[in-house]
Amino acid sequence: MSSKITYTKDDIKKIIKEKNVEFIRLQFCDINGQVKNLAMPISQIDKVLNNECMLDGSSIKGFRNIETSDMFFYPDLNTFSIIPWKRDEKTNTNVARIICDIHNIDGSPFEGCPRANLKRVMKKAKELGFELNIGPEAEFFLFKKDENGKPTTFPLDKADYYDAGPDDLGEDIRKEIVRTITEMGLDVEASHHEAAPGQQEIDFKYSDALTTADNVITFKHAVKAVASRFGLYATFMPKPIYGINGSGMHCNMSLFKDGKNIFVDTKRANGLSEYALYSIGGLIEHVNEFTAVTNPTINSYKRLVQGYEAPVYIAWSLANRSALIRVPAKRGNATRVELRSPDPTCNPYLAFAVMFEAILDGIKNKIKPPLVVEKNIYKMDEKERKRAKIDSLPGTLIEALYSMKKSSIVKSALGEHIFNEFMTSKLREWDNYRITVSPYEIQQYLERF
Repeated sequence: MSSKITYTKDDIKKIIKEKNVEFIRLQFCDINGQVKNLAMPISQIDKVLNNECMLDGSSIKGFRNIETSDMFFYPDLNTFSIIPWKRDEKTNTNVARIICDIHNIDGSPFEGCPRANLKRVMKKAKELGFELNIGPEAEFFLFKKDENGKPTTFPLDKADYYDAGPDDLGEDIRKEIVRTITEMGLDVEASHHEAAPGQQEIDFKYSDALTTADNVITFKHAVKAVASRFGLYATFMPKPIYGINGSGMHCNMSLFKDGKNIFVDTKRANGLSEYALYSIGGLIEHVNEFTAVTNPTINSYKRLVQGYEAPVYIAWSLANRSALIRVPAKRGNATRVELRSPDPTCNPYLAFAVMFEAILDGIKNKIKPPLVVEKNIYKMDEKERKRAKIDSLPGTLIEALYSMKKSSIVKSALGEHIFNEFMTSKLREWDNYRITVSPYEIQQYLERF
């Protein structure tokens, strides 16, 4: 497990003075995974650190109504960081950020705060002795901007998987992103060009679920900021271009107990413990129920189609990348389970909560996974898949929402408030999509009928 930096209030005040910090941004995340923030002049730092800054919860979608709108920022001191791209060289001043939970007026954690909710799930697991570590692989595209500075869908380059310069035009941008997120405390493991034109991947080290969710939010924010400085637009949209690979966020997960990776059992076949197998069983049993959370947009399901290396079929394997879940070859402390369906539009706090809940249910109820599948599932016909009892992920957001609506596991993972607000928001999104007349329809039908 990765080590954490721990800050006291005095530590933060010392850094503020040394780095000449002028403003501090109180960051939090809404139910849809959007980063929000309140900027405070540094003269108010005591108020910030003493949890005295207030929020109008009625102005944030999915939070509070106008009658009970007063809420408080509760900063997590260990998330304090200087924002590198906000440095003002002329005045030699800096801007810092600190990630916050949102609390009710009585000081209790707000049940609609995604970060506080993940902490609730983690606390429940900790009482059982478990800690989930996650290492995400968030892909993104770099697109050119037009003459008005608006994003286009013209990729930065035409490079392919693992290409090098000069074909790979993203090298310098990835290098600057790595520098930036390293400065903000992320431990980067690798970066490379992905399979599609303009597509990039930067991987950072695994950590506990909460720290990793914070890191995902930090990473996405930094990627967009650095790309903008290069005159480009970065997007984590899963499928921005028809006919090429989309962007996923594979999640590598391992379960720890008493500081040890309990997915490891060298005496068993494949080196996987019963904990690992039950975890895979839980994920497979409940994946259709939580897919609306891990793949929360209309566009998410344009990526989850056969032919573009995206997982479509619910199966698990040791080496076969056509399966939903893969167990990479490394064993020992690196033993992990890779869930390949999530995409980077998900709210990581919610996504990690539902995945953790599914794993815990698999362990609690000793859910055995189906037989391992090492055959290329993409090349199997429908009859072969049926014989192998290989089901498919939901094909649209509405299908995923129908599965989620009936799920006690997802409701337990999200809590009633977030569950209901998420469902209402996404049903509205689907209905708006359903009644929108698309350019495709105009092209196909206007002159034909």
